[in-house]
Amino acid sequence: MSARSGDRWLGPAMFLPAIAYILALVGVPLVLAVLYAFSDARIGTSGIHLVGFENFRSVLESPSFRKAIRNSIVFTLSAQAIVILCSNVLAMALEKPFRGRGLVRFVILLPWVAPVSLGWKWILDSIYSVITWVLVALHVYKPYAAPMWLGEPRLAMASVVLVHCWRLIPFSTVIMLAGRTAIPKEIPEAAAIDGAGFWRTLFQINLPMMTPILSVAVLFGIIFTFTDMTVVYILTAGGPFDSTQTLPSLAFATGIAGSDLAAGAAISLFLVPVLVGVAYLMLRVAHRTEVV
Repeated sequence: MSARSGDRWLGPAMFLPAIAYILALVGVPLVLAVLYAFSDARIGTSGIHLVGFENFRSVLESPSFRKAIRNSIVFTLSAQAIVILCSNVLAMALEKPFRGRGLVRFVILLPWVAPVSLGWKWILDSIYSVITWVLVALHVYKPYAAPMWLGEPRLAMASVVLVHCWRLIPFSTVIMLAGRTAIPKEIPEAAAIDGAGFWRTLFQINLPMMTPILSVAVLFGIIFTFTDMTVVYILTAGGPFDSTQTLPSLAFATGIAGSDLAAGAAISLFLVPVLVGVAYLMLRVAHRTEVV
């Protein structure tokens, strides 16, 4: 084999591990999900039979499914609004050097690298919550009249959103900080000389120039949020009364906990077109900005 022929096959050969990884961890589960969604597969059965669109019809008629869609939209939009706002503020605060900046960055990144544990379950517990203990000690609530953070529908959803934001803000902050540091210093300095204030510089210079970075942050944030079930599963398991049930948690509860693999697969497939559409729109916005 000649050197030129070897160079021609070097690129595809280096892509093979990535292709094998995607096929093994994404392709095979997706094919199985499609197969299960059109069958009567259940945990413990030896064979499956195709039933067409029966599972999708049953899922669409389920009140829990419609509630899970509404909760997923509320969960994703509210979490992303909080994450983008807080990460921008943190990126602006961490952009310029100051004493102890390294320690502050470490503390901010800690929630991203630390796994979600049962600690938040204890912090928000209706009886042993440290938040409730502090509020009672400050005489904000009476000892037996404090709110049940995970037992009331609105408080439970708010708790789930805030814990998820606590996890996602560090990742978004890193992206925003990279975007801010990539802006040429001459442009904000020239704007300051021309009399532009903080808000005008922020909305007319910094944010427009960070649009590709913002698109990436929003894209990843929506994907992570819309497909995440960890926080919901640990804190509320979808309760109370399905008030925090999202599509991923409902798919898990139906397919794994409920042993109905077919219905769980049908629910999970509803995530695919939504995520594909979001990815297409965000990447299109980023591409247009780069071209301009």
